[in-house]
This record gives sequence, structure tokens and C-alpha cells, in this order.
Amino acid sequence: MEHLLEFNRDLIDELKQDVEVTGLPLADLAFDRLCATLESEAELDTSDRCCWIGSAPGKTLRIDGHGGDPRETEGVLSVIVSEIFDADQPPSLNAADAKKLFGHLINFVAAARRQEFLESLHVDTPAYGTATMIAEAWPAITKVKLILITNGIYNARTDAVVAGRIGDIPVTYNIWDLSRFHRVETTGSKEKIVVKFAEEFGGSLPALSASGPETQFPSYLAVIRGSQLADIFDKWGARLLESNIRSFIQARRKSVNEGIRDTIKNEPEMFFSYNNGLSATADSVETEADGAGVRILAARNLQIVNGGQTTASLHAALKHSPENLSNVHVQIKLTVVPPDNSEEVVPFISKYANSQNKVSAADFFSNHPFHMRMEGYSRRVYAPPAQGGNRQTRWFYERARGQYQVERAKLGTTDRRRFDAEHPKSQLFAKTDLAKVELTFRKKPDTVSKGAQKNFAAFAADIGEAWAASDKKYDETWFKRLVAKVIIFRALEKAIPRQEWYPGGYRANIVTHGIAKLVHDVDERDKVLDLDRIWNEQSVPAGLMACFMTACEAAADVITDPDSGIRNITEWAKKQACWARISRLEVDYGGSLDEFLIAPEEAKAAARDGRRDETMVSGIEAQAKVIELGGAFWGRLREWAAPNRSFSLKDDGILKACSQQDRRLPSEKQCILAVEILGRARDEGYVDDEETPRIRISGVGRVH
Repeated sequence: MEHLLEFNRDLIDELKQDVEVTGLPLADLAFDRLCATLESEAELDTSDRCCWIGSAPGKTLRIDGHGGDPRETEGVLSVIVSEIFDADQPPSLNAADAKKLFGHLINFVAAARRQEFLESLHVDTPAYGTATMIAEAWPAITKVKLILITNGIYNARTDAVVAGRIGDIPVTYNIWDLSRFHRVETTGSKEKIVVKFAEEFGGSLPALSASGPETQFPSYLAVIRGSQLADIFDKWGARLLESNIRSFIQARRKSVNEGIRDTIKNEPEMFFSYNNGLSATADSVETEADGAGVRILAARNLQIVNGGQTTASLHAALKHSPENLSNVHVQIKLTVVPPDNSEEVVPFISKYANSQNKVSAADFFSNHPFHMRMEGYSRRVYAPPAQGGNRQTRWFYERARGQYQVERAKLGTTDRRRFDAEHPKSQLFAKTDLAKVELTFRKKPDTVSKGAQKNFAAFAADIGEAWAASDKKYDETWFKRLVAKVIIFRALEKAIPRQEWYPGGYRANIVTHGIAKLVHDVDERDKVLDLDRIWNEQSVPAGLMACFMTACEAAADVITDPDSGIRNITEWAKKQACWARISRLEVDYGGSLDEFLIAPEEAKAAARDGRRDETMVSGIEAQAKVIELGGAFWGRLREWAAPNRSFSLKDDGILKACSQQDRRLPSEKQCILAVEILGRARDEGYVDDEETPRIRISGVGRVH
């Protein structure tokens, strides 16, 4: 319980610090903070703030946000109520409390469909935009999800519980309380989906064992009815696909799904013969013997790693061809992978199951070499002291959720203080942050505005393809410039709410469009931002900040003035038409912008210099490096590389020679090869916790 209370205190302290910096209400910041976790867990595609409370005869109406337009989220209307308590000791919530809050949400949804209620709302408010969206999207809505987010403690665990119906539309509810947030954010483990085929989905699955009794990872060939698979996806949605981002993308490729849809409608009994089936994993399964085979009664943490198209198409058939689903049968290749092995094994299962597809986002798991390389840089590259300080710090890249807290939890009190000083919480950033910042600077603010899930899927496709072509550009300089972009993004997030022109909402949309606008205008000048200067200063110079503010103000004017016929501002910000209008604006930055720009050739030259510093190609330098690191270091690297197929017997011999340098000094040629091996190992995520960190004192930005 003490860990839970400490987590709550840290959460409230973090929010209060943001209140002081931004001037925004604690409730708004809490909504953004907690919904970010829901997006990363695939509970939501996106989250839009809409805080409104009112009354009707005998009823209270309330909404605090929603999960985007149902027409863009497979017909699911997610509405959110947020209950935040500013207290060290969070209160307990019971079923009656939850029922009351969900009742207020239902009242708002019901009222949104009435014309007199719409006419009572001011047209410029988020509530009007949300209510109008619900009314217009109602014919396309297939499910309503009620979500409560709170730092209170609920006395039971709920996950997609059926609550009833509005007309013929099913309603489910989900409660994310302090315990649930704590479990997800501090352990690094995903929310486990437990599928009880026999108890909850119409029957167990007939299966054959496809592995021997001594195998580490038992496998089964099973068959599931189309109606069962559709109902399972209806309950958990994209959370079933979260181990495989490519499935997430493919499930939305409508043209690819047309053949599957036609088979369901016209030849359901042939589906098994025509379709390749699914590949899936689970932490564990519950089975019973059935003659020569088995029946799968339940699966814990079921994850579909290949077959997103099939699954989403069967789910869509619940609406257009439900009567045919009982005649559809789908093959499943199910592998049981215990949690301790999942990060290592599941990506390979997905990779090879998806090898027929050209664009690989499935390879973009948290242990993809790109993420491993970024993590490696973040653990060993020190940032220069910020202005007025003398301590060097590091930017902690969290390639898997919870890494930061897990690292802290390993340490004693003294070491934890040192860790906190070296890795400030404000310098923690995750994969979704990286994707948001990168695509913003790639001038895709409309994609960023669609939420963490869709944005990361787009980022994965872009970077995955670029990495496959060449990974050389993603070096230490690229990492430092990425951090510089994060510094800009966060500085604007803090500063914008305090501007006189700030419209009182849509901060995230304004930040991404404003940055993209300035980058667009800099490109028009055939220049680039001097990101190295921002890295060296660890802050945004005042003159450049003023230019960004000018761009953000111009973006805000367009965002809050949507094209004719569009009444929901957050949905307008997700459209290419919004970005097109902003990009065409004439913005006067005064004469100060040029001071912070450099020629593209200069930026490329600096990157080349950085790579040259990093690779240390000369024999003397390489030999000095090998000796500096010491024999024990090379011995640890040799031990790490031994089971890795990427390293040859020759590599092992080189590392052995370096590890025995006390007996005989390795040659310059051997040392050059050793440094190259070390570079490859770091590219694959090797981090030596005992290595003395490299400290490089950086000068101020170049003079132009």
C-alpha cells in the first residue's frame, strides 16, 4: 500500500509543478497525463479534452473528454469521466460511486442526440463540438465505451464489463483507478487480457498440440469460430493487436480487407480454406484433453501477432453479415511464451509470421535495433549542464513502459538520489514522445493530432522503412538533435498556455502545428534549425522562442476557425486541410529567426564530424580506446556477444584478445576491429552498466 501512496504523491506533485509552470488547471493536466497511459495501452486511439457539467430535469449531465470521432475508431464511441483527488491519501471508490459517474456520462450521450440540447450549447465550446459529433456519428456507432480515470482506489478490477444497451448499441464500462495506473506504469507490464473461451465466448477451442513435451514454448494448432473471434475483438479491440503494430496498421487498410469481407458475405463456409489464419501468442493457456487432441479453455494475455486484417474484418461483419459468422472458421497458430521471454521471443514470431509483407512495422517492437540504439545513447551520453547549472545529466529514453521506475526501484536510497539527479524525471521520454516530436518536425501535425496510437503507427512505417534502407544516420548526433527537438516541444507546451492569445484549449494541436509551420517556413529559406546549439545550451534561446510563439499564434487562429461545415475543432485539427491552411500563411518572424538557422550543408558536415569522433578509426586511437576500457570490459562484451548470431567466431577471437590484454597487447588492427564490434553491439542495444560514462564538454553554439 505504501508504494501506491508514494505513486499518488509523486503524481500529484508532478501535476502541481506543471500547474505552476503552465497556469493550466490541475484537472486538465491530470486528464492529459492519465489519458496518455490509456493511449499507450491501446485503450484509446486518441484523447480529446471536453470538460462540461450541466443539468436537465432530474438529471446531471457530465463529460470530461472522449476518444475521438467514432467514424475514425471503428464505430466505437469512447466517453471519459475524470475524478481527480488532490490528496496524499486517495479515497476509495465503490460500485455506487462508479455507477453515479457513469450515469452522468450516459445522460450526456443521450442528450447529445436531442436538438434542443444542442441548441442550448454555445457553438464555440468543446461541449458543442463533442455533442454535435455524437449526434452526427450516431448511425455509425457500434459500441459505447464508458471510461472512468481516477487516482481514487476502486475496490474491484474491471475490464470492458458489459453495462447494457442504448437502443441496440452495446455499452461497456472500464475503470482505470490508481492501482491500475500504478501497476502499468511502475512494473513495465502490459494489462493482461484473459480470454475465457469456454465461460464467456461460447465454447472452448478444438486444438492439436504442435510441439513436443520438452519444448520451452508449447504450440497449438486451433480452430475458432468467426463469431467467437469477432466477439473477442469487440470486447478488447486494438489491445488484442498491441504486440504487433503492423497488424494495427493493416486492420485499417480497407482495400486489403475487401476480399475477406466478400468471402464472409458470399462463401462463409469457404473462409477456412481461403484464409491463412492467425498467428497468436499467450502467456499461458488452460487446456483439457479431448481424445487425440486438446481443447483450449482460456488464454492469458492473448496477442494476435499476424492476422489483424482477418480479425478486424470479422468484427466488421458483426454489423453487415452477423448471420454468417457462425459458419466461418479460422485457423490459429498459438504459441505459449511466458512473460519473462516475451520481449525476446514474440517479436521474432511476429517478424517471421509477417515476412510476406514488404513494409515492416511489426519489426518495430521495443527491442527493434532503432529503439535499442536510442536507449544505448540515452544511458551513456551526458547532456551539457543547463544554463546556470554545473551538473551534467542524461535524457532517459524509455523504449518499454516502466523502465524508468524499474531502474529506480532496484536502487537503495542513496543510489536512488544519485539516479534522480542524473536522470531528472523531466528528461524522461518514451517511444510515443519520440514519434510525436519527430513527425512534428517532419511537418505532419495532422497525423500527430490523431493521437499516440495512429501517430506511432505512421512513425513506425516511416522509420522502419528508412532503417531497412540504411541505419547509419541514426547515430549519436541524430540522438542529440532528437533531444533538442524534445526540448523545443516541451518548452512550447509550458509557455503557450500563459500567452494572451491562448484560446483556453487545444494546446497539443497548437504546439505541433506551430512547430511544423516554422520548420516549413525555414525549409522555404533553404535553411535548417541549428539544433546542435539547442543541445549545447539545453534550452531554447529567447529569440527563437519568440519566433515559435509567432508561428503558434498563427496556427491557433486557424485551428479555432475551422472550414465551413466543421464544428468540432479537435477533429478539424486532425485534417490535412487544417495543416494546408496553416502552411500557406504568411508569417512575419522579424529579423531574429536567421540567427538560429544554418545551411543544410553545415548541418551535414557537423553530423559527419560527430560520426568521425564516434567511430575512432585510426589504429592508435583504437588501441588507446581498447586499453582505456580494460580487459574486463571486453570480457563482458565477449560474454554478451557469444550467443548472438550477429557475431562471428572471428569476432569472438578479437574480443578474446582484447580481454587478455594484461598478458599481451592486441595489435592496432585487432583494436580497430574490436571498436567496430563494439559499435555493432551498441547498435543492437548492448549497454555495459560497469563502463565509465563518456563525458564530453561541449562548447557553445557555433557563431554564424
